[in-house]
Amino acid sequence: MTEQNVIAKWPTWAPQLRSLLRIMAAFTFMQFGTAKLFAFPGAIMPGGGTVPVASLLGVAAILEAFGGLFLLVGLFTRPVAFLLAGEMAVAYFLGHGSHGFWTVLNLGTPAVIYCFVWLYLSAAGAGPWSLDARIARSKTI
Repeated sequence: MTEQNVIAKWPTWAPQLRSLLRIMAAFTFMQFGTAKLFAFPGAIMPGGGTVPVASLLGVAAILEAFGGLFLLVGLFTRPVAFLLAGEMAVAYFLGHGSHGFWTVLNLGTPAVIYCFVWLYLSAAGAGPWSLDARIARSKTI
């Protein structure tokens, strides 16, 4: 395959790359929730424990762990991604934004990036490698 063919065909991979973005972002995002809820794959809370489920951080952890799982498999992607984009916006403004403007200094870069990735997926959808796409295909048969 020539370089020109590769360049010409690259845009046709956009749907699959959207699925790959969703899968990898959801996989890394889930880890924040499971670390807060179960200290898995490691403890990230001060003191090494877990968060109380009936707290603001507990609700965030549930959204991250289970919302991330829904996004990982691509189920109910649009509404879940929209909800998680909002959660990340709140997380940024409550936890990071008050510590200064620059995200590299206030440690808010992951929250901002996740917020906008989830916002994008809430509009663009899950992509072809998802349960949403599989369900849609089964309805047309």
